[in-house]
Amino acid sequence: MATSKLMKKAYEAVDRTKMYDVTEAIKILQANAKNRKFDESIELSLNLGVDPRHSDQIVRGVTSLPHGTGKTIRVAVFARDEKAKEAKAAGADIVGAEDLVDQINAGEINFDRAIASPDMMALVGRVAKVLGPKGMMPNPKVGTVTPNIKEAVESAKAGALEFRAEKAGIVHAGIGKASFKEAQLVENVKAFVDAIQKSRPTGAKGTFLKKVSITSTMGPGLKLDISTLTEKTAKAA
Repeated sequence: MATSKLMKKAYEAVDRTKMYDVTEAIKILQANAKNRKFDESIELSLNLGVDPRHSDQIVRGVTSLPHGTGKTIRVAVFARDEKAKEAKAAGADIVGAEDLVDQINAGEINFDRAIASPDMMALVGRVAKVLGPKGMMPNPKVGTVTPNIKEAVESAKAGALEFRAEKAGIVHAGIGKASFKEAQLVENVKAFVDAIQKSRPTGAKGTFLKKVSITSTMGPGLKLDISTLTEKTAKAA
């Protein structure tokens, strides 16, 4: 009941039709989050003018935010021998080959990011139907299939954020925690939006960035005024 009352109060305090300045929106979300017993995540949703069903309109990539995401990333690596040792030394949480495939097929997915050395892809293919729908399938386009296992693991552990447009052309991303400083969240938002802009596919026509909204785990969703994000974003929208 207490949680419901807090959420109701939070929604009553905002204008659902207003286009908020990014700084103002973050102030509101952080103020609401102070009443929670846990550190809420701050999340962005971007509506893009693309249809990912077409190969020339796929939006996918990876970026590092200036202040990280605040989330501890558990990394699994498909590797053998020296590459396996390299992965463990770099801080990978799970390292394996056939045994890792068996775990995944058994429903044991105790990680957030999967990385593989190129020679392991035939093996990784055995769990494509499991990892693919979850957006966790290793992919060379986002640096998760690479001979440089050490760099990939360290990047993932440091908070590299992988993004992907869903069927409706929507990208969701956690860009920080409510406990971050206001300026840090603003910088993370702008950096992520800029990364999305740079990932604009060749097949995207017209307005690429249609809508951007921000919310917290238990907070209201606020629409952002795109012109307050970056100059580049404002011109493109």
